[in-house]
Amino acid sequence: QVQLVESGGGLVQAGGSLRLSCAASGSIFSIDFMGWYRQAPGKQRELVASIMADDHSEYVDSVKGRFTISRDNNKNTMYLQMNSLKPEDTAVYYCKANILPESSYAYVDFWGQGTQVTVSS
Repeated sequence: QVQLVESGGGLVQAGGSLRLSCAASGSIFSIDFMGWYRQAPGKQRELVASIMADDHSEYVDSVKGRFTISRDNNKNTMYLQMNSLKPEDTAVYYCKANILPESSYAYVDFWGQGTQVTVSS
């Protein structure tokens, strides 16, 4: 019954900020990769930011300096702080986690349901 639950999306003016959260719950042994993806209308889904269990993080060039990814391993929760938002950031944002369930010998990818971020000009 492992699942990811996202929150924090919404409508914001250009230049504003949003903070997305992705909480993993269920019978989890460990979480390795966690990342935020987004898909804009007519565009392919892209990896925006990722963070490993040791806190190593990477960002797509278009968000560097504006977005910050973080995770709280005790809470099995990942965050994406989005500042200086631009209209081109408008997309459905999805969280993904590579999780080893308690009952499994192999890691499994889990996806959140997606949350809409809309940045108006």
